[in-house]
Amino acid sequence: MSRFIRPCLLSCILGAAAVLSDRDAVLAQNTPPPDTPAVVVKGVTYTPRSILARNMGSEADRLEQFPPYKVAGNIYYIGTKTLSSFLITTAQGHILMDTTYEKNANVLAKSVADLGFKMSDIKIILGNHAHGDHMEGDAAIKAMTGGGAQVTVMAEDVPALEAMTPGGKAHPIDKILHDRDTVTLGGVTLTAHLTAGHTRGCTTYTTTVSEGGKSYNVVFSCSLRAPNTLTPPVIEEMTRSFSLVRKLPCDIQVGDHPAQFQMYEKYERLKKAGPTGPNPFIDPLGCNLETDIQEAMFKAVLGRTASR
Repeated sequence: MSRFIRPCLLSCILGAAAVLSDRDAVLAQNTPPPDTPAVVVKGVTYTPRSILARNMGSEADRLEQFPPYKVAGNIYYIGTKTLSSFLITTAQGHILMDTTYEKNANVLAKSVADLGFKMSDIKIILGNHAHGDHMEGDAAIKAMTGGGAQVTVMAEDVPALEAMTPGGKAHPIDKILHDRDTVTLGGVTLTAHLTAGHTRGCTTYTTTVSEGGKSYNVVFSCSLRAPNTLTPPVIEEMTRSFSLVRKLPCDIQVGDHPAQFQMYEKYERLKKAGPTGPNPFIDPLGCNLETDIQEAMFKAVLGRTASR
């Protein structure tokens, strides 16, 4: 290779990688999105690129353990700084939501142990959608449970998961869900809502949780960030999904990235409030803030596409 071509290739590669710090940020995102259009929601300006960068953070953010904590009732956060993972505990075993990257398996296991729980008690593994930063670790986590946990996935995401084979390992799929199916363990029931668009099988789960003698509706949101290319099927899926999630009863909303539910701010308020203070994650008025952001962006991109 010519010595003149080699520096050019290197600079091009480094320039492309700089958009999101490193290649890991785009494993599940295809190509980096553009920096236009811009939308303003509640005084904050967003672009497709800034939303992705907000969600993913740096490589260190994606791999570093966030202090595990109780969100509410029997729901615990066990993920990293920018990749969410949740443990839903019951007397008959636990449900793990989103395994993130395979290389984060030890991070999640540490969080489970730090909270006083055991990986071997995890009976069900769920995932929001078939991207590597959310479900690549399914096989590794299943192995850490002793192999007994059931990896349960939405039917429309099966092809993408079957193609997700880190280290050449087949992706475990033990049970397939369809829209409105339920997952039940130890008196806890989660309902799977197909909210396609980000992926074909993007799944929003709902359940209820008890805290302080009251029952609250919980929504585990799947990303509503539209793909870079809006095809007619994707437009139809996204339109349906925005309408659906706005109708879900919600007191507590969490998402597959902490930025999607203002986790950092709420966590700091939770620490200051202490065990007897108000829980900032109980926030019905904030349940659809991320929906507002993503729908505004979707409409802006759709409008620009239509005008061409």
